[in-house]
Amino acid sequence: MMNYGIMNMASIPNIHRYSFVVAMGYLTLCHISRIYIFHYGILTTDFSGPLMIITQKITTLACQLHDGIGRQAEELTAEQNRLAVKTRPSLLEYLSYLLNFMSIIAGPCSNYKDYIAFIEGRHVHMKLLEVNWKQKGYDRLPDPSPTGAVMYKLCITLVSLILFLTLTKNFPMAYIIDNEFLDKTPFLSRLGYLYVVTQAAKPKYYFAWTLADAVNNAAGYGFSGVDERGTFRWDLLSNLNIWNIETATSFKMYIENWNIQTAAWLKRVCYDRAPWYPTALTFVLSALWHGIYPGYYFTFLTGILITLAARRVRNSCRHYFLSTVPLKIAYDVVTWVVTQLAVCYTVAPFVMLAVEPTIKFYKSMYFHMHILSILALLVLRIRPQAHCIRKPHNQALQNSVKSKDK
Repeated sequence: MMNYGIMNMASIPNIHRYSFVVAMGYLTLCHISRIYIFHYGILTTDFSGPLMIITQKITTLACQLHDGIGRQAEELTAEQNRLAVKTRPSLLEYLSYLLNFMSIIAGPCSNYKDYIAFIEGRHVHMKLLEVNWKQKGYDRLPDPSPTGAVMYKLCITLVSLILFLTLTKNFPMAYIIDNEFLDKTPFLSRLGYLYVVTQAAKPKYYFAWTLADAVNNAAGYGFSGVDERGTFRWDLLSNLNIWNIETATSFKMYIENWNIQTAAWLKRVCYDRAPWYPTALTFVLSALWHGIYPGYYFTFLTGILITLAARRVRNSCRHYFLSTVPLKIAYDVVTWVVTQLAVCYTVAPFVMLAVEPTIKFYKSMYFHMHILSILALLVLRIRPQAHCIRKPHNQALQNSVKSKDK
């Protein structure tokens, strides 16, 4: 309600800033309270999950309202222009968007205009109008059904649940810092086991996010159009792409397919609007949004370093391996192994939470990813791009790009 007051009374140039400070400030205070309530542990059914989703929605709406009322169309990117909100929502619309039953527990965060179109019955129709159906032999618009998508996603949730009940309990993350394990296991074996325990920790996320996506689809929400094969897609609100995660050959590819809607939120409210160091600020915001446990900050600060190093390595080396198919395959295999191990190395503190086990873990790993990333940034030089970079379509974007490059 505080944020609804801000959206109706604050000046449009600052509406997104005030909403962001109030929403994130309140969320942070609640995260602090959880430390004392749960004695530094995590209760998976506490209030913080829904509150984190609501915070995403509040800040998303505030930014899109600022774009729609406070900025000119030529100042916006194509996506910002498409999602810009031109009028302030009524109280009913606002509460419906924040608290609708489909996403109140596990999300995902959707855009305000997409949600209102769904509530008003225009959601599917708008997407269908993007296709010339007469050329495809239709005399009227088809009526896509979500049943197939829902059944497929429910099957994924069932498999994820079985894996969670069988694997996660048998391969706890805490075992990788057990003294006996560290004393008796060589380094390469510890790396292999780190990959196994990280894989075992994933099914609970696959379960929750896929089930949340299926719930929205079952209600008729989440239609994203038609692909090149003519198949109806129901992935507008999908939060992960399991195949792309497990086969990712770059840190960027992994991040883009994990918690997709949160990554989109971070891009819209932070990365696209940050005046400088957008990558670092985006990772810091992600850590703050997740909570105040030290492990989160170890994970996301390490993520900054590895992301920058991965960009440098890709830019400097990848072109040497594109000349022949065997070289490209060898490059993909090596980058897949490195990417998966880098992710495991990065996310382990996220599960451990506290400082002491995190430092113990990184010591057991000899801080190798930190060291390799720093060496990559120091040694490798950015290769000049052979092609011309397309100029921004307006002066405001050009100024933004220049500022971010500083």
